[in-house]
Amino acid sequence: MGIDALVFDFDGLLMDTETASLRVWQYLWRRHGLELDTSTFFAPHGGDVIKERYAALAAAAGPAYDHDESHASRLAYRDEVHAALELADGIIRWLDEARDLGLRLAVASSSPRDWVVEHLGRVGYLDRFELFACGDEVGTVKPDPAVYLLALERLGVPAARAMAFEDTAHGVAAAKAAGLRCVAIPHPYADRTVFTAADRVLTSAADVPLTALLGK
Repeated sequence: MGIDALVFDFDGLLMDTETASLRVWQYLWRRHGLELDTSTFFAPHGGDVIKERYAALAAAAGPAYDHDESHASRLAYRDEVHAALELADGIIRWLDEARDLGLRLAVASSSPRDWVVEHLGRVGYLDRFELFACGDEVGTVKPDPAVYLLALERLGVPAARAMAFEDTAHGVAAAKAAGLRCVAIPHPYADRTVFTAADRVLTSAADVPLTALLGK
């Protein structure tokens, strides 16, 4: 059976906001003379973990910690880092191939819609995507399949005729639970050994043409 639609994760897949986030939090910890433990930084699920990250910093910094100052510093540096972000390697070629093949494109992200739309709009690729299914529209985040099921409902296509693209193991789990085939491109800090559920694992979207993944 062929593929009619492609459903992309956003953070870490279309754009490497995962590495950007790590850089921002490392910067914040270093402002307090501390070093962030990168081994526990990335959560095993989608969704917002900002409160937990601030709580960990506050506990490490001690009584002198000033949340308002830290928050302002984080946002200022985050905006600086994000301004330089572009789509991940090979993604533009895939989007062009998808357009030429007449494939429908969607985003299924645990992040809020505004976050995804803002980034894609800034780099000029928002209009390439027909629709979005985001974490602020469902009750649960990945590895729950809710955002993928919502994307499929809005597309009006069966899971068997769609392919997902993910950068995390919990994202792959969500896509597979929704019945989609899934190609994984682990983000730079992901453990590649945990992507056994993916139908294929790549180093980047630049590895192979989209047509090769679709068998066209």
